[in-house]
Amino acid sequence: MGNEIQLISDGDGLAVIGDPAAVERFLVSEGLPSKDLGLPRLGSVLKAGSTAAQVGSEIAAHSGRWVQLTKESAEAVQKFGLMPSKTPGVSHAMVGQPGSIQSWLQISKGPAAIAGNPAVLAGAAGIMAQLAMQQSMKEITDYLATIDEKVDDVLRAQKDAVLARMIGVGFVIEEAMTIREQRGRVDEVTWSKVQGAPTTIAETQAYALRQLDALAEKLERKSAIGDLAKAAREAEAKTQEWLAVLARCFQLQDAIAVLELDRVLDESPGELDGHRLGLKAARQNRLELITRCTERLMARMDAAAGRANTKVLLNPMDSPAVVQSSNHVSIAVVDFHGRLGIEGARQSSEARRWADAAKEVRDKALETGADSVGVAMRLGNETLGRAKWATGKLSSRIAERTLRRRGDDEKE
Repeated sequence: MGNEIQLISDGDGLAVIGDPAAVERFLVSEGLPSKDLGLPRLGSVLKAGSTAAQVGSEIAAHSGRWVQLTKESAEAVQKFGLMPSKTPGVSHAMVGQPGSIQSWLQISKGPAAIAGNPAVLAGAAGIMAQLAMQQSMKEITDYLATIDEKVDDVLRAQKDAVLARMIGVGFVIEEAMTIREQRGRVDEVTWSKVQGAPTTIAETQAYALRQLDALAEKLERKSAIGDLAKAAREAEAKTQEWLAVLARCFQLQDAIAVLELDRVLDESPGELDGHRLGLKAARQNRLELITRCTERLMARMDAAAGRANTKVLLNPMDSPAVVQSSNHVSIAVVDFHGRLGIEGARQSSEARRWADAAKEVRDKALETGADSVGVAMRLGNETLGRAKWATGKLSSRIAERTLRRRGDDEKE
């Protein structure tokens, strides 16, 4: 086994298990950054018996590393042809460096004790799910750090009762995660402290989503460009704040899921795989809910920018301001999506300057040909004609009055 390793993937990450030296060689040769898998924790899923003893000895002798699957790392391991296992969503392969061959190749040798044991494979998938969520939590921490002032304004200085409860729950969850890091598990006492946290977090998430929906609806109701500019500026100011709240909620929900998986791993290892899949589905549902809400807001901002652009000639100050606010909101949402792993991109709207709009009107008049020019001239002549008619009418009345007065004077 010195030159053979096992690869296990759950779609979000890759576990590399084998002799410590072989694992290190593989990761270096493929240029894959990794972190410790925590392989010894799989011992809790083993039952008594000769098979358990064999797998236990395999675990003790092996090293496990976890690689986050990005686009680049996924391409790097795709060539090894991982095959689906009996554990839903999990695939595996054996690779090695036979003889003097330097490159790693898939080998036809049967699966080793770890990959061939369904319970251990499910346990490995559970630990990998935890690592993926912890990586996501770290990225959200980095995201919140970049908007620290907004976090101060919203998360630390809020008088709203809903957000205040969420802040308190956050402290309790962080304490539980610290204890987990120190002890390597989640005991009953630690778990009892956080059992009610999901309800509070869900309430806060729903509250933040409603606030974003309210901003979007306000934009839709405004028709006058001045009112639209005011609503757009408000959306620009508030969106980042509520995105920070949503990010913190998502981070705490991932933390609860990590603690849950530890608890199930200890208490009911046979249910670990089902619980992992349930948590994954619930997480995806939350992502879709957040995506729909934030995309609605971007759509309303886009529509507002479109309306503003059509009226830029008459509103040279407010129209560009609406577009600028729309772009700022979109940048904030796209950044937020990236931190949560939501795919998608949006191009910023481009504000039409007054001079560009005027030039466009002129160019369109030239491009439409004689008919359009005739229409323009006719409209212009009609306007001028009406003005001349009104002026002539007024002049005639003045002249008539003058003549009438002269006649009266002559009679006198």
